Amino acid sequence: MADGAPKSTKPNHAAGHRERLRDRFRKAGVEGVQDYELMEMILFRAIPRRDVKPLAKEIIAKFGGFAEALSAPVERLMEVKGVSEAVATEMKVVQAASIKLSQARVLDRPVISSWDSLLSYCRAAIADEKTELFRILFLDKKNILIADEIQQRGTVDHTPVYPREVVKRALEVGASAIILVHNHPSGDPTPSKADIEMTNQIVKAAGALSIRVHDHLIIGHKRDASFKSLGLL
Repeated sequence: MADGAPKSTKPNHAAGHRERLRDRFRKAGVEGVQDYELMEMILFRAIPRRDVKPLAKEIIAKFGGFAEALSAPVERLMEVKGVSEAVATEMKVVQAASIKLSQARVLDRPVISSWDSLLSYCRAAIADEKTELFRILFLDKKNILIADEIQQRGTVDHTPVYPREVVKRALEVGASAIILVHNHPSGDPTPSKADIEMTNQIVKAAGALSIRVHDHLIIGHKRDASFKSLGLL
């Protein structure tokens, strides 16, 4: 700019955007911001000096939603231009924190009185996994959740489960009852014939040692299925 030329009076709309967004979040919480703005605030830490609004919107658009983006594998996230390993890691940290928070709401509490929280935890933990995971929730005599473990990892449509191993682990942790949980990466939680047969085998093996199977939950992308509710247990 030449000496003596008038300086531009055009407002810099980017200046202070981050602090204004944070201030709005502090005052109104999650209800006061859009999903892409929440994503922006996650990106702030990994990208300290750049407008991240376009990237936040692109990430959400690619994966179809805020939760879906956080649940996406790191390698898929890094397919988005502008998402570095540091950015993807920051997002996975937020996802892990969310799962831990959900877990804290159900551990050491009677599952009957915190069933909605239990379902929320299961959804957060495995609903968007791309391969099948088989989890077991172990309960004591008062139906308090004492442990939650991944028993098996499978493929996109199958997880090998061994009833003897399930019962053995229940005895090791001192469980009086268990809840079986696995996901269907297809999104459809309808129990398959194999799911039903496997559940019946576990019920039989567990019953022989006075261990009760309270339910088998199948977690889909948007819906869940309960063997007990379906009359299958």
